[in-house]
This record gives sequence, structure tokens and C-alpha cells, in this order.
Amino acid sequence: MKVIICGAGQVGWQIARHLSGERNDVTVVDNNAELVRRATDVLDVQGIAGFASYPNILERAGAKDADMVIAATHSDEVNMVTCQVAHSVFSVPRKIARLRSQSYLDAIYSDLYRRDHMPIDVVISPEKEVAEAALQRLAAPAAFDTENFLDGRAKLLGIKIGQDCPVVNTPLRQLTDLFSTLRAIVVGVRRGGKLFAPEAGDQLFPGDDCYIFTNKEDVGRTLEIFGKSVKKQERVVIIGGGNVGLAVARELESRTKRIRAKVIEKNRNCAERAADILERTIVLNGDGLDRNLLLEANIDRADAVLCVTDDDKTNILSAVRAKANGCPMAICLVNDPTLVSILGPLDIDAYINPRSTTVSSILRHIRQGRVRAVYSIGDAEAEMIEAQVLSTSSIAGKRIKEIDFPEGVLVGGVMKGDEVIKPTGSTRINESDVIALFCMAADVPEVERLLQVSIDFF
Repeated sequence: MKVIICGAGQVGWQIARHLSGERNDVTVVDNNAELVRRATDVLDVQGIAGFASYPNILERAGAKDADMVIAATHSDEVNMVTCQVAHSVFSVPRKIARLRSQSYLDAIYSDLYRRDHMPIDVVISPEKEVAEAALQRLAAPAAFDTENFLDGRAKLLGIKIGQDCPVVNTPLRQLTDLFSTLRAIVVGVRRGGKLFAPEAGDQLFPGDDCYIFTNKEDVGRTLEIFGKSVKKQERVVIIGGGNVGLAVARELESRTKRIRAKVIEKNRNCAERAADILERTIVLNGDGLDRNLLLEANIDRADAVLCVTDDDKTNILSAVRAKANGCPMAICLVNDPTLVSILGPLDIDAYINPRSTTVSSILRHIRQGRVRAVYSIGDAEAEMIEAQVLSTSSIAGKRIKEIDFPEGVLVGGVMKGDEVIKPTGSTRINESDVIALFCMAADVPEVERLLQVSIDFF
């Protein structure tokens, strides 16, 4: 497949890395020649320096015979015009655009932009994706990472293993004997900075970060077994009243079991806008790093603080200050992946990586065949892939122990009809089953081959 990726920033880079690694013909376009050079030097891609919305630049990038254009520059307007030019001038069949402005999103989602007027096949909103990720973190506060799968019937939980975890130094194969009714599988472990798919004889040790795939009904029990207390979230302080913070607060207001939220926003105009939109949420205008303002927001009585400003360092320092003043749970938005390693020593409980959520959302829309969901783990080190099994798949009709999965692949769950089951070696994978797989990045192409989802994208 021939793909043009417009924008060589963090998101464009990761998409190019994924697609080029799967032997697609990828061309990266960016007006920053240095970013283009970095992409062509490191990745197996072609590069064009120039403005992506210019017809002559798209023509040089090969738009005449391209299968897809992904517009992921930092400008909404450039992304929209790029899709329009790709459609009107070059008849590119598939256009994906990343849009940030809520005004554009409201117009598109309210169907004011018909496809024949603004031909964008898929709109990706980073703020919307991040807001959803934040809500998932709040729903499972003891996990540093979480994502829904199998129509919401299963979850991937990222859990830090502590000294008091009941299952440390226990071979994973024994967990089935100890907790026979628990529908949960450890699919990934990060130890010493390295992520791997564990084997049955591997043990968990304090300090490990483990990824557990579990049935939604067993989330509470899973957290308890792995040494995490389950506490209901009733009060949340949100630092940052921009698009992300506002979206989270609006969702919390709309829930039947309402969580009381307070928003702290430094920019006065932004704070006034949030106060006008929100009906039952208190909005405070001030700096989230101000201890007195945090105390005014009753940070010591809050169950969690969610730091989602547009500045990583502000988010991290606000989270640290909130915990120092009595808040038991801190979640922060971190754009720079190099800062993630310091979050643990700073006692920050969970983080949200906008790049990973956006990349996962885009991959979900461009994966081939019957892939229903893709979630990027860590710094694109692994993926959780949810796919429907086709009749043509080489795994259809086989038991899991009969399938030659790569070493870096584990089956987390299988959905048969409306029932999600915990897979074992004797579980038979049938046509139309939906399977959730943990895959190390290097093994993704082989998994797609086994699923036979690389025949046609559309």
C-alpha cells in the first residue's frame, strides 16, 4: 500500500515507523527539512520537504497513485486543505485528518461538512482521544495504563508490582491454580526498562510493570490479587481547563453516578469559557502550582488529581505538589516520552501519552482486514491488537497450542458471540471469533500474516 504521511512530528513519525516496518511504500512530507531528513535517515521511507497542502508537493510525494493520505501536521487548516487537494486533484481514495479545534470538530460531527464538501474519511481528535484515556485512568485508578477491548467486555491494565503484591515470586502458570476462576492473563512485563511477553515459568518481582488482560467483571478482583486497593473515585481536581480538561469535566457531569470535579485554569479567558459551559463544576482561575489555590480546591480531600495542561513540566510539578498536599492519586499528561522514566521516582501514579493514544486511533482506522482495535504500548514497543478471525485465516479452526505464534505474542482473550473467555492452550479459535493479542512490535507483521488481514486495506 502506498501511503503519504503529512507531518513528521511525533505522531507522523510513529505512523511512518509502523507502516514502513510492515513493508508499505511510505512517503513523509513536512515543511521542516530537518524532520524529513531524520525520518529518511532512520526509517525506510521517502521524504519530501515542503508544505503538504501544496498540489505540487503532493504530486512529488506520489499522490497520483497513493492509496491513502494521513494529514497529521500541527495545523488543522493545513490538514483539511491537504485532504481536499488529495481528493479533488489526485482522487486519493482514503483521507485521514488530525483536527484539534473544537469548532471544526463540532461542525464535522454535526454533519455540517458533507463528504463532498470536505472529503475527510476519518477525523482524529487528539483532545477527544486523550480525554477518553483520562476517563479510563480515573475508572481504574490503581493502574498506570488502561484500555478497553472486546466491545468493552475486557480491559488491558498496566499495574506496577509493589513489595506487598501477593503474587510476587510466583510462576505465572501457578496463578491459574491459585485463582482458577479469575479471567485474567499477564501478557506483558517491563523489567529494567525492557518490555517482553512472559512465559509460563516467569515470575513477577517488585518494581515490574506488568500488563494484564482481564474480563471487565474481574477488574476489581484482578487489582486486589496484584496488590492494589480498589477505591471509588468521588472527588477529582482537574488542572487545565482547555479542550481535554473541559471534555473530562463535561463527561463527569453527565454521568448518573456523578463524580464531583473542580477545574483549575490559569488563563482567564479559558477559565471563563469553561465556567460558562460547565453547569455543576467549580472553575478556579489560577495557577495549578499555587499551593494555596490547591488547598482552596480541597486537594487534600480529593481522591485524584488530573493534570492536563499543554505543558509537560507544569503537569508533572502540579501532580507532585498535589500529592505533597494530601492527594492520594496523581495522573498527568506527558507529551515527551523521555520524561516518563522520572514519573515513578516522583511518585506519580499514572500518565497519559497523547502520541500513543493518537497513533493507536489512526492505526485502528488503517489496519488491514478485520482488525477492530489497536493500542500502542510504551514507546511503540508493542501493540494490543483486536481482530475478527476470517475464514481464510490460517488460525481458524485450530487450538491455540497448535498455532505457531511468535515468541513475542500472547493471546489475552477470545470473544465467542457475546461471551469473553480466558484462553488456554486447548481453546479452539473459530471463524468469526474475536481475538485479542499482545504483540511485540517486531512480531506484528507475522501476526497480520497469520490473521490474513494484509490482503486488502479497504
